[in-house]
Amino acid sequence: MPSNNSAAPFLLTGFLGSEAIHHWIAIVFVVIYFSIIFGNGTLLFLIRNDHRLHEPMYYFLAMLAGTDLGMTLTTMPTVLGVLLLDRREIAHGACFTQSYFIHTLAIVESGILLAMAYDRFVAICTPLRYNTILTNSWVIRLGLGVLARGFVSIVPPILLLYWFPYCRSHVLSHAFCLHQDVMKLACADITFNRVYPVILVALTFFLDALIILFSYILILKTVMGIASGEERAKALNTCVSHVSCVLVFYITVIGLTFIHRFGKYVPHMAHITMSYVYFLFPPSVNPIIYSIKTKQIQRSIIRLFSVHRA
Repeated sequence: MPSNNSAAPFLLTGFLGSEAIHHWIAIVFVVIYFSIIFGNGTLLFLIRNDHRLHEPMYYFLAMLAGTDLGMTLTTMPTVLGVLLLDRREIAHGACFTQSYFIHTLAIVESGILLAMAYDRFVAICTPLRYNTILTNSWVIRLGLGVLARGFVSIVPPILLLYWFPYCRSHVLSHAFCLHQDVMKLACADITFNRVYPVILVALTFFLDALIILFSYILILKTVMGIASGEERAKALNTCVSHVSCVLVFYITVIGLTFIHRFGKYVPHMAHITMSYVYFLFPPSVNPIIYSIKTKQIQRSIIRLFSVHRA
C-alpha cells in the first residue's frame, strides 16, 4: 500500500458548536493540566528524595505517577493548541505518534495497577516473605515487563495506520489522535485494525481487571481470618488507595469503551466529554487519593514543607 507522507494533514476538532467559548474552556484545561503536573511531579519528587519511601509499593506508585504524567503531556499540547490558538492541523507522523503513546500508556497503566495489586497480595497474604519476593531487581524486571507489553502490543495497528491511504475527510472528532478515530478515515480494508484492538483489550484491560479482582478476593479471605478487628482494619486500610485508583481507571475505561462501541445515538458532546474524563480524571485524582489515604505520603509532604519553612 502507498505511504501517505504527501497526504494532507489531519484536522483536530475541539468542542463543536462551542468554538466561541474555547478560550474559556481552555482556562479549565490549563488549571487541570498544571494540577496534574504538580500533583504527580510532587509524588515523584517525594519518592525519589525520601528514603523512607524506597519500598516496592512506592516504586510502583512512582511508575503510576510517571505514566499519568506521560499521558497528560502526550494529549494536552494539541488540546490546548486547538482551544487557545485554533491550531487544528496535525501531520500524519505526529498524529500516529501521539496515538501510539496514548494507547501504549493506557496499557502500561493497567499493568502497573496489576503489579500494585500483586504487591498488596504479597504484603497481606505472605507478609513474612514480602522482602524476599519483592526485591528491587524483581520490581525492576516487573516494571520493564509492563513497559514492554504496552510499547510492543500497540505497534501492529499503528504501523498499518501509517501505510493506509487516506482519501476521505481528514477531520478527526477530537483534539488529539485516537486509533479508532483515525482508522475510520482510511480508504483501505481496516478489518485487522477493528479486530486487533478488541482482542488486545480483552488480553490486557479485561484480563488485568479479572486478576486484580481475584487477588482481592484472596486478600479478603486472608483478612477475614485475622482474629483482631483492629488488625483487619489496618490490613484493609493499606489497600484503600489502590482500590480507589483501580476503580477510577477501569470505570473510565469501561465508560469510554462502551460509548465508542455502542453509543451510536449518544450525542457527540457526550463522546468528547467522556474522552476528556478518561484522559484527565485518573491523572488528576490519583495523587490526591494517595496523599489523603497514605500516611507515609502525608508524613513525607509534612517533612518537605517543614524543611522549606525552616
